[in-house]
Amino acid sequence: MPVLDPNPQNGQKKLLAVFGAMLAIGVVIGVIASIASP
Repeated sequence: MPVLDPNPQNGQKKLLAVFGAMLAIGVVIGVIASIASP
C-alpha cells in the first residue's frame, strides 16, 4: 500500500476525515479542560 496513491479517490478522503476527527476531538478536549479548570 503506497503512501501516495496515484488515484486517491476514497482512501484520501477517509484519511482526511480521520485526521479531521482527531483534530476535532483534540480541540473539544482542550475546550472541556479549559472550562473544567478553575
